Amino acid sequence: MKIAVTAWEDRVSPVFDSAKILLVARVEGEQIVSRSYEPVDMRHVHEAAESMQQKEIKTVICGAVCEESIMVLENHGIELFPFIAGEIETILDRFVKGKELEKFVMPGCWCQCPKCPKLQED
Repeated sequence: MKIAVTAWEDRVSPVFDSAKILLVARVEGEQIVSRSYEPVDMRHVHEAAESMQQKEIKTVICGAVCEESIMVLENHGIELFPFIAGEIETILDRFVKGKELEKFVMPGCWCQCPKCPKLQED
């Protein structure tokens, strides 16, 4: 399975729609077996989603994201974990081990998105 994280230096990019780099991790079981950084232009989200789909990326972890981008990714069969903030390696490690991401939800998030980890706390 391949997972992508919008990257800004060593952290999750705070805004999906302006991200320029993806960290793409190939995962087997609970192990990350490879990583690569790939350029992306989220201003053209349809093309970005098609590229991710061709690269067999199944999941994207990101920061804040607009509703249109959520819909485009989901229409391309890509599962989205939005409104996440923090160090990529910590978040990626927790995610591949099946641990919750609720403590990494962006401060001030009042999201009503069903995927928002904050709503999963209850």
